Amino acid sequence: MPPADDRLPDDRLIVALDLPNALAGLELARRLGDAVSFYKIGLGMLTGGGLALANELKQEHGKRIFLDMKFFDIGATVTAAVRGIAAYELDFLTVQGDPHVVRAAREGAGGSGLKILAVTVLTSLDRADLDAALIRPGDLAEITQARALRAFEAGADGVIASPQEAAALRALPEAAGRLIVTPGVRPAGSAAGDQKRIATPADALVAGADHIVVGRPIWQAPDPAAAARAVLAEIAQV
Repeated sequence: MPPADDRLPDDRLIVALDLPNALAGLELARRLGDAVSFYKIGLGMLTGGGLALANELKQEHGKRIFLDMKFFDIGATVTAAVRGIAAYELDFLTVQGDPHVVRAAREGAGGSGLKILAVTVLTSLDRADLDAALIRPGDLAEITQARALRAFEAGADGVIASPQEAAALRALPEAAGRLIVTPGVRPAGSAAGDQKRIATPADALVAGADHIVVGRPIWQAPDPAAAARAVLAEIAQV
């Protein structure tokens, strides 16, 4: 991918607004200003005004929005839920990568611009966690690749995967024209937190990610704007 145009915000960085409520999220967006153009709003903020915040950032501030809901249910319910989300004219939505869920989500998105991203294996999990959940034996990277393939076949616009699997996924012929979005990204020197499969922003992009998601290293920093600019400076070199 060529370097971002210096005149425009680099939307390869998605800042996760993993904050208690919409007011806190809006305040952080205000502090970050024009440097950040893409935000993730997750399930943790849903009851704290998350959808209202998504709509305000999108419609009033011109930001791109990644709604991270990881929907999982019977097909008809997923289709109805995604159809409702599509009315907000947001950009990305996550669903679990099971083929029936992806197909239902694709139907719900219809002809809107909403991109359906399938979750392969959460970046907070490792093989021991999969064993505890009775997920079939096998290498975690191979399972991630298999789930990505099935999600692409079901119509996913892209996948969520850890930076450690991004290169293998990008090499798949089926991944041509599809998005790879990587959470679990930590600038050098940052704490891993609850993430187990991490990489630096530059490494994730070099591996084939289209977008990286960074949360706590930015919003927990004493100067969030400076932390965001540091990440942007790093990815500008890729």
